[in-house]
Amino acid sequence: MSVLQEAKVHFEASHQHPINQVLHHITNFLALSAIGLLWFNPKVSIIFLVISQIFAWGGHAVFEKNHPAFFKYPGITILASFAWSFERWFGFRQLLVKGDRNPV
Repeated sequence: MSVLQEAKVHFEASHQHPINQVLHHITNFLALSAIGLLWFNPKVSIIFLVISQIFAWGGHAVFEKNHPAFFKYPGITILASFAWSFERWFGFRQLLVKGDRNPV
C-alpha cells in the first residue's frame, strides 16, 4: 500500500461523524479559496486558513473525539483530504465504485 493510500485509509477512519465530514469539506473549500485569494488579499487568505483549521480541529475535538490525521501523516494528509473531498464533491467515488462492481 502506498503512503497516500495508507494516509487516505487513516483519514477516512478518523472522519466517521457526518458533522465532522461537513466541517472538513468546508475546511477544504476555505483552504482552496485561501490559495486563490493569496495574491488579491493576503489578509483574507490568512483568515480563511485560520478559520479552516478551527473547523477541522474542532470537528475532531467535539464530534470525533480523536486527533486529526495530520498528526500521524503530516503533509500527505492535506493531499488525502483534498482527494477525499474531490471524490465526494464531483462523484469520483461513485464512478470508481461503480466501475469496480461492473468489470468490463
